[in-house]
Amino acid sequence: MKKLRIYRFTPIFVALGMVLGILVGSFYTSHFAGRRLNVVNASSDKLNSLLHIIDDQYVDSVNITELVEKALPEILKELDPHSTYIPASEVDASMQELRGGFSGVGIQFVLYRDTVCVVRVLPGGPSDGVGLAAGDRIVTVDDKPFTGTEINEETVRNTLKGETGSTVRLTVKRPGQNKLLTYAIERGNVPINTVDASFMLGDGIGYIRISSFGETTYQEFLAALASLHEQGFSKLIIDLRGNTGGYMTPAIQIANEFLPKDRLIVYTQGRQSPREDYTSDGRGVFQSLPLVILTDEISASASEILAGAIQDNDRGLIIGRRSFGKGLVQVPIDFSDGSQVRLTKARYYSPSGRCVQKPYTLGKDKDYENELMTRIAHGEIYSADSIKSTGKAYHTRIGRTVFGGGGIMPDIFVPSDTIGYTSYYEEANLRGHLSGFIFHFTDSHRSTLNSLTDFNKTVAWLEKQNLVGIFADYAEGRGLKKRPRMIRTSYQVIQRYIITGILRDLYSPEKAILYSAKTDVTIQRAQKAIHEGQTFPQPPAKKDEGR
Repeated sequence: MKKLRIYRFTPIFVALGMVLGILVGSFYTSHFAGRRLNVVNASSDKLNSLLHIIDDQYVDSVNITELVEKALPEILKELDPHSTYIPASEVDASMQELRGGFSGVGIQFVLYRDTVCVVRVLPGGPSDGVGLAAGDRIVTVDDKPFTGTEINEETVRNTLKGETGSTVRLTVKRPGQNKLLTYAIERGNVPINTVDASFMLGDGIGYIRISSFGETTYQEFLAALASLHEQGFSKLIIDLRGNTGGYMTPAIQIANEFLPKDRLIVYTQGRQSPREDYTSDGRGVFQSLPLVILTDEISASASEILAGAIQDNDRGLIIGRRSFGKGLVQVPIDFSDGSQVRLTKARYYSPSGRCVQKPYTLGKDKDYENELMTRIAHGEIYSADSIKSTGKAYHTRIGRTVFGGGGIMPDIFVPSDTIGYTSYYEEANLRGHLSGFIFHFTDSHRSTLNSLTDFNKTVAWLEKQNLVGIFADYAEGRGLKKRPRMIRTSYQVIQRYIITGILRDLYSPEKAILYSAKTDVTIQRAQKAIHEGQTFPQPPAKKDEGR
């Protein structure tokens, strides 16, 4: 009986214990966690109070939700340039490239004369095989008119995207046919490839272009390596130019393929994030493959992790220009309404211990954003002599000097190729005349181009056309005055731009890159370094000791 009475009071004892625990915890929190918690609580109370006061007493009615949406980005600006707030409506779009795909109809399009025109039906996508074709003009979507000046690219993307399995009806006008055609397309996964190209350059040199680092990048990279292996590659160029980064993990996985066991790839550390090392496991099958990595001023984040791991371990050669300089790691934090904060939680450091993050001033986003323009103004992208390292010096595994505090410095500098650039070319590009002409010419010669099923025959035919002259007439009709001397100077640049664009729309980004690689000075310099056996860096020469 006594035992039963004791058991009867057990819930009361447990409850008292929980209350006591909370009281003790509160006591220790308030007395030993320092004043910081009180400051945070007081500040948040102040913000909430201000919003309540505005909502209750302000002279005009205020949308408090909109006010908060505008305030959050401004608060985060005071932390660092990469901590950002993303509204719920934009979270999905911001994650698409990282996830490796989205749900839609699977076409590339261009707005041409206020009409949505199909540029390319993506192979394997939902529209592939249903009858939709390049050159089709979309006139209605779900039986509602879909033309006019109010239609913009964002509207088109949002309209064509949708839940997987949902259906959208597209009515199109096909050139040469009087009857309108209607297609019911079931939306499905449209992959976004982050490995844009992989092909052989000759002499056993394989080439892989990575545009970003997403969930599928490592798998795409392995597939590219397997394809090059079948073609007998024995050296490799990885092109990271224009790659703004993404997830860390695929960059680490790719570095692992080229490093022997127990080599540090990268480590991260922050105020509330203890140091975490990422090392190679020795399972990579290309540990002795001659390797070159290409970078430029846009290469950032995960691109710099990969380039830094290769450079600091003296495993390959970095060729091109100084990278962007982003050494901050963000983590996504979701709010209940679907919006998201990407908050900087740590810095990452290359194996030598350097952080490549370039300097920034709190709240001075404009200065940070304009830093690339400052590089151009100082002549850095044109001359290695204009590069000034202000960061601390570090040393690679064999003792080569590298610098922190502003991107990855290439082992071999290649200036930006601006030969043939004129104000005429720049204006034609900025005003959209070149991109507009690419569709115009392709559309006007679609039957001929479709009959040239071989890539090399297409290139040969295009190079025989007077593309620059035809373009000059086209652009003049749209307000760009002909400048014969500048056109002659920019002739090769304009022709390459047009042919590359046509090949991209007709075939794929890979074919366009394959064509442009023939005249790419950075790729040519990488090939030269490989041929000369420079891909395995040597220790710096020791200075003679004084006698």
